[in-house]
Amino acid sequence: MVTPFLEDASLDLDGAVRLATHLVDDDRHDGLVLSGTTGESPTTSDAEKESLLCAVIEAVGDRAIIVAGVGTNDTSHTIHLAEQAAKAGAHGLLVVTPYYNKPPQAALLAHFTAVADATDLPLILYDIPGRTGTAIETETLVRAGEHERIVAVKDAKGDLFGGSEVMARSGLSYYSGDDPLNLAWLAHGASGVISVVGHGFGTSYAEMIDAVDAGNMLRAREIHTNLIPAVQTIMSRDSQGAIRAKALAQLLGLIQTRRVRGPLLDASEDELVLVRDVLVSAGVLT
Repeated sequence: MVTPFLEDASLDLDGAVRLATHLVDDDRHDGLVLSGTTGESPTTSDAEKESLLCAVIEAVGDRAIIVAGVGTNDTSHTIHLAEQAAKAGAHGLLVVTPYYNKPPQAALLAHFTAVADATDLPLILYDIPGRTGTAIETETLVRAGEHERIVAVKDAKGDLFGGSEVMARSGLSYYSGDDPLNLAWLAHGASGVISVVGHGFGTSYAEMIDAVDAGNMLRAREIHTNLIPAVQTIMSRDSQGAIRAKALAQLLGLIQTRRVRGPLLDASEDELVLVRDVLVSAGVLT
């Protein structure tokens, strides 16, 4: 979930509650991830992360799984955020691979284990080497899955065969973390998706999951095909997911502004036209 800001770039908790309530009650999301990359976690403070988490849990925590993004490239800071999230009432944690410092695989395993040992909450490991510079290798994932609280992987690495091996050799569940590959991951046995495009198309993705679970791959492919323009527009490499997801949410009247914090830039008027066009074409916006 994006983190809404007001025009002065301060945290908009009322907007966060409205958005979370819509996503859960009107758009079939059975869980929300807060303070992930799309939530602009690098530029929100620890106190803001806590306030956001508490507000959303109070609003929808009785009917949706609330996962707190706590990953950083500092193990002690990550543990602090994990403990903070547990105290606030989060149901689970998303822990991204430490970025920039490029730890070796043994260090990754030690990092994830230390975070898993810090609370009683289940962990989703976030494997996104395009952002972090380090992939979590298959053997590391399998070993991490031996920990009782490391239960899942959010994959944005795109290694479908490797993920299949991890699922076959461990108890880890997989979630697609890359919207272009949502159907591919579901077809390979993923449990669900953690989506950016889902800000406006959650019902469609829920229907895709239902279709795959029912063995109706023709219907699942039809939904996938219909979503191609939305995925191409919102996840365009000319922009960034949080930027256009906020534009989408503003166009739908779910948040007040499309403000992002630097180094990101607010969606331009040209980008707004692109997002509006795809929403109108899909019948999401009239």
